Amino acid sequence: MAMTVGENTGGAMAEMNVVPLIDILLVLLIIFMVITPLVPKGMDTLVPQPNPNQQQNQDLENKTVVVQVLTNGKLKINNEDATWDSLGARIEQIFKDRAEKIAFVKGDNDVLFAEVARAIDIMRGAGIDRVGLITAKLEAGQ
Repeated sequence: MAMTVGENTGGAMAEMNVVPLIDILLVLLIIFMVITPLVPKGMDTLVPQPNPNQQQNQDLENKTVVVQVLTNGKLKINNEDATWDSLGARIEQIFKDRAEKIAFVKGDNDVLFAEVARAIDIMRGAGIDRVGLITAKLEAGQ
């Protein structure tokens, strides 16, 4: 605390010294900035890795669910036509009895990523744990 003595006839007047308070505030601010973890921005995805030495198992192909986003705004689920409105319900129906909830999204080359992200969002909302991305190069085995 500081004290001011001056022309006031009332006597000594006490004033609060705010400099140490500001120092403490700045130190706490720095501590919280360092402690606060940085939140990653983006979506978690899986990219399937091709294995050229093994032939794909027919049983594995039956379990794999691929949602295709086509250029004309249409969708396909394993070569079966679907709409944006029915995508969530159809995915829930497919995965209701499965333990592993993993699906893949494949977008045409000319499709905007916003449409692919919309499909991923609907799939995550339908209960899919992991969503992987399939690209043209990945399908070609490169």
